[in-house]
Amino acid sequence: MIGVIDSGVGGLSVLREIRNQLPDQDLIYIGDTAWCPYGTKSFREICQRTFALTDFLSDRGASAIVVACNSATIVAIQALRAHYPLPFIGMEPGVKPAAALTRTGTIGVLATEASLSGQKFHHLVNQHAHDLRVITQPCPRFVELVEQGILTGPEVDDAIEEYTAAMIAAEADVLILGCSHYPFLLPALKNKLPNHIRFIDTGEAIARRVSSHPLTPSITPSTEILTTGDPEKMSHLVNLLTPELSTPCFFLSLP
Repeated sequence: MIGVIDSGVGGLSVLREIRNQLPDQDLIYIGDTAWCPYGTKSFREICQRTFALTDFLSDRGASAIVVACNSATIVAIQALRAHYPLPFIGMEPGVKPAAALTRTGTIGVLATEASLSGQKFHHLVNQHAHDLRVITQPCPRFVELVEQGILTGPEVDDAIEEYTAAMIAAEADVLILGCSHYPFLLPALKNKLPNHIRFIDTGEAIARRVSSHPLTPSITPSTEILTTGDPEKMSHLVNLLTPELSTPCFFLSLP
């Protein structure tokens, strides 16, 4: 069984890719919506919540865990790998592929505050984009909009304008979607921004990394979705964002 954890519904974009590439696996997804968003929380809070979710999945027999949250990956994945005898697959902003794609020498990174302040992000920039102009922008409203199921309309357009105006003015031609929530706004981003802009979403790459681990196929593969918040709201968002994963959602109580 593969466990997938996120602060809310954003990781459903990753879960969808994992299900596409690994149709023979049991999947359990936990959206920690009671604590969403992680990107504005302290590093200590993010670690505590991530460990609590991992304890649950470990007890359920997970053979691998995907931390489908960029903030949690930046803050906690090294500690998780040191503490649990399980493979952990994390998220990271796609700086390397963005650097390879840009023609103007300027890339934009749309991400959370926690992701942008982490050492991992700065290491990626130094390693792959040290000779490029990298413009970063925290996007808390993007997470709020997706968590409310608002994917189009004036609120979305206003947020896109606010977060990308400086990047477009600086001639950025590649934008990194540095949070698993953001791919759900990709149609709106493409509609609002110039046609030549390229976008980097790491969901498919994460699924490929999961498939590289030795996994035992399930006779009757299933997808289970849990939330620490309102299961009715979660079910509505699953149906809206990933209808192909439509399944009843259940409440998970954590300490």
